[in-house]
Amino acid sequence: MIKRLPLLLALLVPAVPVLADQPADGPAACRVAQHQVENNFKLSRVARAIAGKHLDILVLGAGSSSLPGSDGAKNSYPARLQAVLEEMLPGVTVKVTTDVKARRTAAEMVQGLPADLAAAKPALVIWQTGTVDAMQSVDPDQFNRALDMGISATRAAGADIVLVNSQYSPRTDSMIALGTYADNMRWVAVQHEIPLFDRFSIMKLWADLGTFDFYAATKKFDMAEKVHDCIGRLLADLVIGATKPEEPPAIGGQ
Repeated sequence: MIKRLPLLLALLVPAVPVLADQPADGPAACRVAQHQVENNFKLSRVARAIAGKHLDILVLGAGSSSLPGSDGAKNSYPARLQAVLEEMLPGVTVKVTTDVKARRTAAEMVQGLPADLAAAKPALVIWQTGTVDAMQSVDPDQFNRALDMGISATRAAGADIVLVNSQYSPRTDSMIALGTYADNMRWVAVQHEIPLFDRFSIMKLWADLGTFDFYAATKKFDMAEKVHDCIGRLLADLVIGATKPEEPPAIGGQ
């Protein structure tokens, strides 16, 4: 299976999404999947950082966190997340740093996490993982243990954490058991009472509705930039939503 990894990566990455013939305009395309963003658990450390007017975020991930080209960094979802949060949080300094390297399993990312946490001192870690583990058929229990270790290390460093599962690609859906690892991430997130950004389901919904055409491939990366913009916007919605206090129950069933 490991020998097939470069081929599977090649199949996954070039599937640059293209807008369908009649897409929703601009951010409205993102909002089609708004209901997929869940705020079941709160980000208390992020809330305190916002109150203190300075929010540092670390994005830990693999190749799909970035885009190619000279403008790739500023158009990728970590940069879009920072830009959108700055718009949503006037007066708050927002800084998003990244540790994005291709072909790393969850366990390999955990190895470098202490150094990342010490350098960035984030209030929030956004951890995108699962794809390479699925490609390498990493034992699910081993994958879960790596998630547990990463979550524990992040909390010990005084940061909140959001898990981000794999991107959806119809080109590889039948070849890689991404759904299994996405389900595992959801279970681990519930166990630890942390938010999960279900990127897999969001992108699958876009594909099913025709919002984006993930079968088409093109060398024009402006369409991929639209997807990254949506991911950044929806992530920002999750972060802000998870910092709001619980609404009191309605009185008398009102």
